[in-house]
Amino acid sequence: MKSLLLKILFFFFIASQVQSQELLPFVENYNKSNYQGDNQIWNVVQGKDNAMYFANNHYLLRYDGVKWEKYSLPNKTIIRSIFIEGDRIYSGSYKEFGYWYRKDGKMHYVSITKNLRLFDEKDNEEIWKIFRFNGSLYFQSFNDVFIYNGKHIQKIRFPFLISYCFVVDQNLYVASVAKGTFKMNGSVITNPKGWNVLKNNVVHAIEKYENKTYVFTQKKGIFTVEKGGLKPWNTPLNEILKNSTINVGKFTKNKKLVVGTGNRGVFIYDFNSDTYKNIDRKNVLMNNSILSIGFDKENDLWLGLDNGIAHVEINSPISIFYDNSGVLGSVYSVATTNNGYLIATNHGIFEFDSGKFKMMPNTQGQAWNITEINNKYIIGHNDGTFSYENGSLSKINNINGGWNLSKSSINNTYFQSTYSGVIAYNDLSDLTKNKIIKDLSKPIKYVAQNKKNEIWAADNYRGLYRVIYDDNFTTKKVENITQQSKIKNDFGVKIFEFRNEILFLINNSWYTYNSIINKLEGNELFNENFKNVSDIISIDEDHFMVLQDGILYHIEAIGNKFTWNIIQAKYYKGKLINDNLRIFKDANHYLLNLDDGFISLELKYENKQNSTVKIESFNEENLILNDSKIKYNTELQINVISGIYGAGKLNLFYKLDNGEVFIPVSNGLIILNNLSSGNHHVNVYKHDGANYYTVAGFDFNVAKPWYFSFWMILLYLLIIATVLFLYYKWNKIRYLQKLKLQSEELKHQREILEMELKAENELNIQEYEKHILELELQTKSSEVAGKSLSIAKQSEMIENIQNILNSEKDFNKLKSEIKKAIKINEVNKHEWEIFETNLNQIHNEFIINLSKKYPNLTPKDIKLCVYLKMNLSSKEIAPMMNISFRGVELHRYRLRKKLNLSQEENLSKFLLNV
Repeated sequence: MKSLLLKILFFFFIASQVQSQELLPFVENYNKSNYQGDNQIWNVVQGKDNAMYFANNHYLLRYDGVKWEKYSLPNKTIIRSIFIEGDRIYSGSYKEFGYWYRKDGKMHYVSITKNLRLFDEKDNEEIWKIFRFNGSLYFQSFNDVFIYNGKHIQKIRFPFLISYCFVVDQNLYVASVAKGTFKMNGSVITNPKGWNVLKNNVVHAIEKYENKTYVFTQKKGIFTVEKGGLKPWNTPLNEILKNSTINVGKFTKNKKLVVGTGNRGVFIYDFNSDTYKNIDRKNVLMNNSILSIGFDKENDLWLGLDNGIAHVEINSPISIFYDNSGVLGSVYSVATTNNGYLIATNHGIFEFDSGKFKMMPNTQGQAWNITEINNKYIIGHNDGTFSYENGSLSKINNINGGWNLSKSSINNTYFQSTYSGVIAYNDLSDLTKNKIIKDLSKPIKYVAQNKKNEIWAADNYRGLYRVIYDDNFTTKKVENITQQSKIKNDFGVKIFEFRNEILFLINNSWYTYNSIINKLEGNELFNENFKNVSDIISIDEDHFMVLQDGILYHIEAIGNKFTWNIIQAKYYKGKLINDNLRIFKDANHYLLNLDDGFISLELKYENKQNSTVKIESFNEENLILNDSKIKYNTELQINVISGIYGAGKLNLFYKLDNGEVFIPVSNGLIILNNLSSGNHHVNVYKHDGANYYTVAGFDFNVAKPWYFSFWMILLYLLIIATVLFLYYKWNKIRYLQKLKLQSEELKHQREILEMELKAENELNIQEYEKHILELELQTKSSEVAGKSLSIAKQSEMIENIQNILNSEKDFNKLKSEIKKAIKINEVNKHEWEIFETNLNQIHNEFIINLSKKYPNLTPKDIKLCVYLKMNLSSKEIAPMMNISFRGVELHRYRLRKKLNLSQEENLSKFLLNV
């Protein structure tokens, strides 16, 4: 119960939201970020050069379909009005009017009023309208009119404040703000009979259409001029306009009236059907205040808004249904009914009737497809299949996900592809009865039949199946034909029926089935004519649409020839639902689904593209003519201008220097960078989907880099010549210096030789003296060693004798005599001093180094170190130091401590390295 209540509330919410939607002309909006100007657009006209010109407060705007340009007056005043005549664009502003002309790709201004003193100091006049009447140009402000015949200017001041002047049937009408509208004859004004209703009201337009004059007032709606005076325009729209603040009104060439308002956008009234459309901010306009209206040569509409510009294609064969609210969601299928439309979306099934949309009960969820069968509409839905007839909706089965429904080309059976397989409807009188094709329990996206008891089914993901069944729809055989044909990339197979032949689009290639070999083979006709096609939608036997490189083409088949008509991408760019394009055909239109609405395309649509284009090229903001030269490493901007803004706009491509690839021209603009020096050629082509046709070309030359210019090459030559000359001079100077150096070198060599001989002699003498000193040193060393050995032996002998004597106690007398002998043989003090002196001389450097490193050593320590360095043993050292062997060992032990040596270090080796 709670779930049902929520569904009912959701349904009423949807029904209340989706109201007053309708098919509208396509609208392109341009805001300040596009044209880089001010807010208000006071006037819109198309020039002889097909460019659109706009009075935009402080700027004159120019748009040629490719580039926006803006220009300001020399006095920087506001431009209120513009008027085109020939190559001149007249403009009116504050206390100023004149004309613009185009030269070298830019607009230039010429003042008509300069130095004429037409305006008094107290005047605060702005020129709000410019028009031609009786051979002269009229520049109208709110108080005056200035009549310019090309040479002289006549000023006429009105006795009252006026809004605008209007020319109708060679009559000039002047609308005052408070006193009504007057007819002007020269400088005389009279009030037309029966026009008093216009007093105290602002008249914004007087237009004649089909022999009837219409007067557009700001707050009282539209009046028509009848016999005896004015009468309100008899139409329901007029009552709406009375509350909408009319700002401007104009008639079109195709029996339509366009009324721009101050708060309701623009109204487009169709005299043929007595209906109107309202375009405002609720659907596609940027704001609701329309200040000006203009037309281009395609009879399409340009609106000057209070903030921006809108291009409205009222004469286009394409109309758009917009759902800016997002309530409908993405549209997957649409069909016309007697009273409006039936729409299948991802939110459910919607019905359009009497200008309003409502969701059908119990249809929330994804709806896929709508097919008309005998005035019934069969709708495939996520929750099953529904039948719609005369405003009533019923469910015919609960099988989920009816993607597509297609009719057999051999009988009246319909096959429906669903999430779980294929359903056959062979009794159209009772669609609740169906047959399920068994042994094919897969998500099938497309199905087709052109042979009895055989269907073709394309899996939603990959694979193409051929199904054979009997008359009772009992499956006999299911074959995966893409596997049998060894087609590896068989994802997203599409089935297309063309003149009772079934074609298969697999990975951008076209195939047909060869029953003899039971395999697919390439189709020559379609592979030749429809390359790079990603999707195809059937319309009828001779018409279909293809999607190629993101662009839709309407195809008409005549025999084996195909006529391509492009549908401009701007109508659906970013809005197509991939792999779910569907077309519904009614008596007059095709309907194509979009993700935010749908497109209505006239049945006899033919895009007759104009092959005339103009090229304007700019380099560093300067116009470049054909065969001109541009600087190296600069950008070249090529504007390809067709002068077409609507549905007939060309699909353009270009090639640079006859390259192999056709490059799309984006928004009419070609930008070339990093060009090599030399001659280049740009060819511009229009593309109809099948063929490319040359429409324009441009030749130019890129100058050599500055470092390869004539003057730079001359400079390089001068530099090289200078370098060579300097090199020659330098070599000459160097040669002379070399000769001089050689002479001096010979002289020096002679001197050096003499000095070397002298030095050698001196060196020999030094060597000789050194040799003598070394011999003396060796002699002294020998003497020291000899003395040392002698002393050691004497000391040893004396020690032995003393030991003997000490041991022979009984021989006292002998002992006394031996002691005397010993004293006689002792080394005298003088000889010992000579020994120590020689020893110190030999080891002088060693003693100095040892004393510096270890200043705490005593002379006795140093003497022991010298003996150890001489590699003498403790036994040999003991008599020389006149101590015992044990005394030497003890001294050595103390010496090691003073030298901070560890037990592992050898004392003698250590002293040898000092």
